[in-house]
Amino acid sequence: MSKISYKDAGVDIDEGARFVEEIKPFVTSTFDKNVIGGIGSFAGAYELPTGYKKPVILGATDGVGTKLKLAIEAKKFDTVGIDLVAMCVNDLICNFATPMFFLDYFATSKLKVDEASSIVKGISEGCIQSECALIGGETAEMPGMYAKDDFDLAGFAVGIAEKDELDRVSRVKEGDMLIALPSSGIHSNGYSLVRKLFFEKLGMNFDDMIEGKKLIDILLEPTKIYVKTFKRLKENINALAHITGGGITENLPRALPKELKAVVKKDSIKTLPIFEYMREYIEEEEMYKTFNMGVGMVLIVDTNSVDTVLENSDGYIIGEIQKGEREVQLI
Repeated sequence: MSKISYKDAGVDIDEGARFVEEIKPFVTSTFDKNVIGGIGSFAGAYELPTGYKKPVILGATDGVGTKLKLAIEAKKFDTVGIDLVAMCVNDLICNFATPMFFLDYFATSKLKVDEASSIVKGISEGCIQSECALIGGETAEMPGMYAKDDFDLAGFAVGIAEKDELDRVSRVKEGDMLIALPSSGIHSNGYSLVRKLFFEKLGMNFDDMIEGKKLIDILLEPTKIYVKTFKRLKENINALAHITGGGITENLPRALPKELKAVVKKDSIKTLPIFEYMREYIEEEEMYKTFNMGVGMVLIVDTNSVDTVLENSDGYIIGEIQKGEREVQLI
């Protein structure tokens, strides 16, 4: 009987090594002064920033969900890496943490260096947008675990905050205003419903046009990253809510004390065309508890800070905080 190799089993170590060389320029472009060493060691090293009185380390992890399936089917891999970073760092800032570094996990049935490099380039771009360093990752080639062209992505971001700034809920009070930061699109949740609607129920194709844009380009528009806006305005923000799965109705209450409610005026929301299109086929209540509806982040702001926030962001007012049981009231 002839001997077999790891490559015969479906894992090519040489391609893995070539992949590492391909992505080095992307990864190092994210480095800041706190990164210690380069890539290729067993762990990434990052020196804690100075200037914090009571520094606290926070972590957030997430994936991209079934949006990946569309990327695979469309063979468009340059945006989902941005999504991956966005879903983690946008959560961190809701706890007033400044992102420091990011790590990714990429698992596939068969490593295709060009595709994988495009994904990591996207991750690097997401890190640059969020001003955090990509200090490591893991690439796993696992034949038999995934279908032929399938892969999965997961990410982990670490941030730093002042301990005294962590409790945002206690800072929210009656009369505070709700300022919406626009989303770039559907972002990275609800895609099982998106795929069922457009490709099963409506039988549409990737190249079909909506409002002058190809459907696939709309659906793969990367999640907007709000880190720079947060850094610029953090002194003027009482609390933040990242609008992901569960929509405004499920996520905004996470930033509220139990005796206050958020009153949101639906007519004030600048709903994106893709959501207007979908609401013809999906019940309104389902839309609001599944999608962001054009709102990627909600800032809760003292009335004295509203003008400053509006002047230094693309935000707009959608409601206010009132007395009542902790919930979102859509009017």
